[in-house]
Amino acid sequence: MPRNIWSGAISFGLVTVPINVASATEDHSIRFHQYHVEDMGRVRVRKYCEIEDREVDQGEIGKGYQLTKEQVIPISDEELRDLPLPTAKAIEIVAFVPLDSVDPLKIGEGYYLAPSGQVAAKPYKLLRMALDRSSKVAVAKYAWSGRERLGLLRVRDDVIVLHAMRWPDEIRSPEELLPPPVELADEEIDGALALMDTMTRDDLEGEEFQDTYTEALSQIIEAKREHREPPKLEEPESKPGQIVDLMAALTESVQKARASRGEDAEVHELPKKTAANRTEKKQPAKKSAAKTTKKTVVKKTSGRRPRSA
Repeated sequence: MPRNIWSGAISFGLVTVPINVASATEDHSIRFHQYHVEDMGRVRVRKYCEIEDREVDQGEIGKGYQLTKEQVIPISDEELRDLPLPTAKAIEIVAFVPLDSVDPLKIGEGYYLAPSGQVAAKPYKLLRMALDRSSKVAVAKYAWSGRERLGLLRVRDDVIVLHAMRWPDEIRSPEELLPPPVELADEEIDGALALMDTMTRDDLEGEEFQDTYTEALSQIIEAKREHREPPKLEEPESKPGQIVDLMAALTESVQKARASRGEDAEVHELPKKTAANRTEKKQPAKKSAAKTTKKTVVKKTSGRRPRSA
């Protein structure tokens, strides 16, 4: 049972839903301490007061805002908790929007919102069912840990989930990272779409979506504990190199993707669209016959045998 990290209410117009907040995710990463390499003595970060020239414990530490080099404005936890904001004690819904209108880059950590007591059961279910039937998400404002945040409320397995969101000015512009202009042929785009088709899944279940890094790290720790050699990394069959022929790389990728899924690995060369074929597709049906005749005449004069329609 996850512990509650915040208690308050969801403000939905004139409807109030008392809730408790619990983290919706867990971090299973293996964590390390810092040690002195010479004797493996623990290296710790100590909290130290510069004025009194001594170490202080957690009970002596508070928050402060450095106004100038000499002046610090102290801020207590009580003052942060009692900020004159409606969002300090409530998750205030300000709008409802389609989920696909929200940039995923703005979405952060997730939290489960549980109804707080019997009195919250009915309004909680009301909001949950309204979100579910509308196929929309709620955008809200809330204030935790000394700052106001945007949040996104959605439904997952009959529970309302709150996702922390970043403010618009917290998203950096990618303009400086854009690649130089390049030209792509239609057949190259079709090849990429064919590769996407072979890699399409209905869910995210399977060994491809397991944390192999943590598993490999656990094996190294276990091997060193037992004073034996850690497992060696298997050398790849072929070293990745610079892609020269993009179409060849796409065709080979489709072949490998199908083989990995147990499908027929035989992949014929992706069809290349000629300029003539692309033109034919764009012309109305009435003009296609005339255009075919014109092509036939040209091919006859060049001494080549025309293709049958």
